Amino acid sequence: MAEQRRSAQEDEPEEPGRRRVLAYLLAAPTLAVGVRLGVDSAGGESAEAVVPSPPQPENLLDLGDLQNLAAAPTSGLISVQVHADGTASFAVPRAEVGQGMTTAVAMMIAEEMDLPLAKVKVTLADARPELMMNQLTGGSNSMRSIYRPVRVAAAVARQRLVSTAAGQWGVAASELSTKDGVISYGSAKSATYGSLAKAAASAHVVAASARLKEPSEFTVIGTPRSRVDALAAVTGRKTFGMDLQVPDAKPTMVRRPPTINGTVVSVANAEAVRAMPGITDVATVRHGVAVRGETFGQCIDALRALEVNWGPGTVDKESDDTVLAKLKKAALPLVVPPLLTKKVEAEFTFAFASNSPLEPDNAIADVRSDRAEIWSSLKVPIVAQREIAAQLGLPQRAVTVHVVEGGGSFGRHLFHDVAAEAAEISRKMGKPVKLSWSRTDNFRQGRTHPMCISRVRATYALGNVLSYEQRHTSSRTDFGHGLGEVLTSTAAKLPVVGNPTFAQTIFQLTQSSPYHFGATTQLLNEVPLKFNTGSMRNIYSPNVACARELVVDRLAAKMGKDPVEFRREFVKEKRLRAVLDKAAEVGEWGRALPSGVAQGIALHAEYRGAVASLVEIDCRPETVNREVRDGVTGPRVTKALMVVDAGFAINPRGIEAQMMGGMNDAIAMALTSSLHIKDGIPLEGSWDNYFYTRQWNTPPELDVVVMGTTTGKPAGVGELGVAPAFGAIACAYARATGTMPTSFPINHGTLSFEPLPLEPSTPQSPTDGLDRAY
Repeated sequence: MAEQRRSAQEDEPEEPGRRRVLAYLLAAPTLAVGVRLGVDSAGGESAEAVVPSPPQPENLLDLGDLQNLAAAPTSGLISVQVHADGTASFAVPRAEVGQGMTTAVAMMIAEEMDLPLAKVKVTLADARPELMMNQLTGGSNSMRSIYRPVRVAAAVARQRLVSTAAGQWGVAASELSTKDGVISYGSAKSATYGSLAKAAASAHVVAASARLKEPSEFTVIGTPRSRVDALAAVTGRKTFGMDLQVPDAKPTMVRRPPTINGTVVSVANAEAVRAMPGITDVATVRHGVAVRGETFGQCIDALRALEVNWGPGTVDKESDDTVLAKLKKAALPLVVPPLLTKKVEAEFTFAFASNSPLEPDNAIADVRSDRAEIWSSLKVPIVAQREIAAQLGLPQRAVTVHVVEGGGSFGRHLFHDVAAEAAEISRKMGKPVKLSWSRTDNFRQGRTHPMCISRVRATYALGNVLSYEQRHTSSRTDFGHGLGEVLTSTAAKLPVVGNPTFAQTIFQLTQSSPYHFGATTQLLNEVPLKFNTGSMRNIYSPNVACARELVVDRLAAKMGKDPVEFRREFVKEKRLRAVLDKAAEVGEWGRALPSGVAQGIALHAEYRGAVASLVEIDCRPETVNREVRDGVTGPRVTKALMVVDAGFAINPRGIEAQMMGGMNDAIAMALTSSLHIKDGIPLEGSWDNYFYTRQWNTPPELDVVVMGTTTGKPAGVGELGVAPAFGAIACAYARATGTMPTSFPINHGTLSFEPLPLEPSTPQSPTDGLDRAY
């Protein structure tokens, strides 16, 4: 019967203008179709009449291309399944942390299967070591890597169902139609997908083909759709990691050291704390003392009562000033001498920043003598599974890792240290634990985006820019989380020699200049300081692009040109020129503004996408000196615009949300948000201290324009908007004040809060109720 079905499908004539695609029918009780990953290529048209810059590595092969290549060998192990109830499901090997990835995947499947969106169930796959590098979320790669494969699998599933119905009814498959999960033969016969799912199943793995829809036929893909989980989120029914309930996994917290990565020397009163109300266990772990109790409130009381003697941490003597001095000393030289040319040269400093997600770090662990089970929001679950297994002395197959949805990430969930700590605690206590870090834990002992400096020199003469050099120097960025394995995890973990080499590779695969500025070089050097760092959103790009766009504005001024016209003259690609022109048009570039209010514009290309940002900032005294309760006064972005070319927009509404998030990230990085390091630890200990963009700092007007299809392939957009928005805000500030800013955020020099005590590591829970609920 399987052979008959296969022949019926293969005998269909080719239709003009429709390309046949290949997938695999997998052996399963109901229909299952495996997907194959492909690789997108770059494209663009060069500008003329300027001194051209040769292609940079990122133009030829970017980080996303590399991820696709690494994932391709195991792509056939991921499948779309059709069930007897008429639903389709897909366990996506990526993490959902609020970016809307599951909605876009559901849209692809619904489109190619002619199935209502509500009948598509997208879940997160458990750690699957056989997938190797095909289970990693990062680098804005999810949609780029799975857009075509998931569509192919869905199209083959639909075609298989149609062929099955045709065989049962004795008619040609070409005479059947599909709509809303039903196959029809005119008005004579019909069958639901669910009724055919079992009959369409294959007894063994075989190749199968189908035809993808043309874009002109799309009714779901490319249309604005609300997130499939939106109702659950706004009604409080959505389940995040903190909401999970696992039998006997009781609340657990950790008393932490007063310096980063400090260790426990001794605990004076463990037995007394164990006897406190509700407390079941106390155990010393690698970087603290864990307490397990009936409630988190009891855990807080217990950990605050602990008397701990601490050993040193890894960066105890470091502060903002000491780190900055080391960065300046390690900066690579600028080599192009301005002999017969003029130059623009500047150095920019970017403070440490927190990548704490809104949901506190958490994980559930149930470790037994012969097995373990973990629940956590993880972007690289295979690495988490392997390393936790090694930590516990168990075979990898004995450790089950469930990926749960997270309330944000900002790069934090690339690391599995919270899950590993939960496993360590569960093993020592011999009981399941539900570990939660406190907000203070997150800010002081979590991951940070490294402090860095960027030195830029551009030379120009006779109306042309002849050279552009950028030397970016950063404290070490930790890539030992699995992304490193795309190249080599061994190199990522070498403390001095290996990591800078690896980081340089990542830098080259993500950074390029969008302008023809003659001889162009962008290089990275990293100082191996042992802070707990992470890549955060967009890795190096926001800081690199901010420095670049400020210098571009300075070049325009030196050469007597308007910033938009200057960029238009030197921009490399037609897509970049188009978003620039649209931003200038929609944002009314050059409109009259009061003194102290100015516009700024910036461009960025990455992840095979192009984006322009235009903002207006108010730096007048009445705005800068306004009173903000428990906030940071200063300039305010009053109007913001993002214009994005995503190649092809799967869900324009989702892209709008990503651009809005990128703008708010950029406002924070440019104006208000940073960590102050003193004696080896951040002074910030809560969101009250860390001034991410709030309602009082959000632009009253924020618009997003999603351009029409250009490449036909989705670009990565999750991180794309941060860099140009940061650059635009910085440029606007420079024009409004008449002074180019060189240190970010601009308020970093003012500590506008009273730091929480370092010990105990977690403050007492607030007792003033609604007085603090705002």
